[in-house]
Amino acid sequence: MRQQSSPSPHRGFSRQTCALALAGVLALAACSKKEAAAPAPRPVVALAVHADGHPLQAASLPGEVQARYSTPLSFRVAGKIIERRVRLGDTVKNGEVVALLDPADAQKNLASTQAQLDAAQHNLVYAQQQFERDKAQAKENLIAPAQFEQTTNAYSSALAQRDQAQQQAALAKNQLQYTTLVAGHAGVITAEQADTGQNVSAGQAVYNLAWSGDVDVLCDVPESALTAFAVGQNASVTLAALPGRKFSARVRELSPAADPQSRTWRARLTLIDAGSDVRLGMTADVTPAVPLATAAAQHGVFTLPVTALFHEGREPAVWVVRAADNTLELRRVTVTRYYERTFIVSAGLKDGESVVLQGVHTVSAGEKVRAIAPLHPEDFAS
Repeated sequence: MRQQSSPSPHRGFSRQTCALALAGVLALAACSKKEAAAPAPRPVVALAVHADGHPLQAASLPGEVQARYSTPLSFRVAGKIIERRVRLGDTVKNGEVVALLDPADAQKNLASTQAQLDAAQHNLVYAQQQFERDKAQAKENLIAPAQFEQTTNAYSSALAQRDQAQQQAALAKNQLQYTTLVAGHAGVITAEQADTGQNVSAGQAVYNLAWSGDVDVLCDVPESALTAFAVGQNASVTLAALPGRKFSARVRELSPAADPQSRTWRARLTLIDAGSDVRLGMTADVTPAVPLATAAAQHGVFTLPVTALFHEGREPAVWVVRAADNTLELRRVTVTRYYERTFIVSAGLKDGESVVLQGVHTVSAGEKVRAIAPLHPEDFAS
């Protein structure tokens, strides 16, 4: 009978060694795979920006001709419009009737208060006669003092009631007059807000009246050009509808705060010697005495395409590629003006910094990127 041999200890040791070696190889392979799977920097379309003031090198800013004063015309009482006597674009004179309300209720109210006034006047006459008689009798001690006091009180009450009725009648008379709407100034009707047959409330606008006289030109001024539009500065104005003519203007008013959306300041310039051919609503080009290019040179402004604009909350921002480590940083900026394809940044950027121009809503802060130039640079030309 063959004796069964036991396994060799050297053979078991070699199996364990092979298993450990295999595990080591697999671990090294896994590590190498992880190292190979490390993401490469994400390519983003970005370019270095440089201060230029490009949109401010134009000689003028766009504007619009408007009346210096413009007010709504409204009835001081509620009622139904039964007649409108002017239309959009009509010229009206000071005191001219422009619309009428149905006066029936106001006429009845006036008649009622007038009747109350007549009754109060009659009672006053009777109380006064009684007072004069009792006064004479009291002087001769023919009546008791208490009776004279009652007569005096009755006369005072009748006098107060007459005065009250007079005020009520005067108020009713005014209410009737308020059913007629008159123009408080000479001017032009620029808007119609109510029609014949419509019930309107007190103070509801029926027309808008642009006053005759001084004419203003309104324009929106970016931050970098504020010095050129200080109050009192002179400017020249040209109108597209009147080619070849140039008008003088002076800055009358500059808004104390920027518009929260456009980040521009509204300037009002008084047009000097504006003729009758200057019509409201005409487009204008405003050229200040101080060149805009000179004003822009005092500020480092950047022209960026609108595709680069992002927002942090409600504040405008752009993505900047940090040169030190090629990571993205969201930078708040000050925007002074928006155009159709570009916007102007006056603060928040430094000359030469790289700004992301496309895909701003698909990146995140701290992301490592690789800046590449746009495929069609002309698409991002300002």
